[in-house]
Amino acid sequence: MTVLRPATPAEALRLYASRPKAAPLAGGTDFMVAWNMALHNGREVLDLSRLKEWARIERKGGFVAIGALCTHTRIRENVLIAKEFPLLAEACSTVGAWAIQNRGTLGGNIANASPAGDTFPALAVYDAVIRTAGPRGTRRIPILEVFAGVKKTTLGPSELIEAVELPFSKRRPDRALFRKVGTRAAQAISKTVAAGQLWLGRGGLVEDVRLGLGSMAVTVRRLSAVEAALKGRKLDPTGVERALALLGKDVSPIDDIRSTAEYRMTVSRNIIRSFLLP
Repeated sequence: MTVLRPATPAEALRLYASRPKAAPLAGGTDFMVAWNMALHNGREVLDLSRLKEWARIERKGGFVAIGALCTHTRIRENVLIAKEFPLLAEACSTVGAWAIQNRGTLGGNIANASPAGDTFPALAVYDAVIRTAGPRGTRRIPILEVFAGVKKTTLGPSELIEAVELPFSKRRPDRALFRKVGTRAAQAISKTVAAGQLWLGRGGLVEDVRLGLGSMAVTVRRLSAVEAALKGRKLDPTGVERALALLGKDVSPIDDIRSTAEYRMTVSRNIIRSFLLP
């Protein structure tokens, strides 16, 4: 086996362009599982661990840039993230156990493209943008457009995730939500994972609302139909139930080894209802 260890992003991109079938390696928490299943047999490995430029958290004008190689632990413990993007910090604290958080990276998690990614609903309600680098230069892809299906992304050949950009909100939400439901309190793949932000205006009308769910479709979903039904209205039980009845337009959960579609829908509705009607 050949392990390529570039020292700079430019070198990494050159190597990847010349060896597009190489397997990128970040924290390795998903990579090693696939390795043990012999899914990487015969492949060259592109080890990205030396790219310090991609392991920074930086404030840049109207957004914060989180390097793709930042671990969940580093994000969870970062003061700026905790203050401005607390849902992401909370989501990072639910990823596996501390050993996984210490190794696993945000960019690697996104590239793995699991429907159950714990951070994805938070990134969705923060309108995250994924910055990539490749042979054709830099691209910025909205988080909801980077996933193409289960374990599939819209990244092009030899394209790597460089950073995740989170725009600062003009004003803090009146309410915020993060909730993961799994079989256990830790080291569990989510049955459903929810994130939300709510802004109220004059007279208690919903000025804006953002809701995201993971493990409820082949990719993370913003609840566009539910959000549209809530905007401009008061949060009363009748209106909330009317909006929640549209959840099936936004998500399509399945029965699998972890849960049933019916359970996922019921629990997700309960989580969102308790958020909207505390």
